[in-house]
Amino acid sequence: MRNDKKQKLERKRRFRIRHKVQGTPERPRMSVRFTQRNIHVQFIDDEAGTTLASTTTVSKALADRAALRANSASAEKVGKQAAQIALDKGIKSVVFDRSGAKYHGKVKALADAAREAGLEF
Repeated sequence: MRNDKKQKLERKRRFRIRHKVQGTPERPRMSVRFTQRNIHVQFIDDEAGTTLASTTTVSKALADRAALRANSASAEKVGKQAAQIALDKGIKSVVFDRSGAKYHGKVKALADAAREAGLEF
């Protein structure tokens, strides 16, 4: 399959998910995005259009950020870090937005780690 076709299908999946998932100030959207090298997590209030908190594999808050990549082991660490940042900001419950990715592997590892750290989905 051509690369532009894959990107178009992924974009359609992402929009389809975003149509159903909306973040509020009480229950923000936890948006997870995987690139080839990094993992990005944001807590977004869609009503105000603001990002409440965020973390990534390149953030200075993570101890061994040079060793982190876009894999399942790093996803667990970033998931725990994201949950800790959210709890510090007073966010206890979130709506999970997987950004078009399938819910298995890296995405599932990140979500499970965030749940174990105290977030409610």
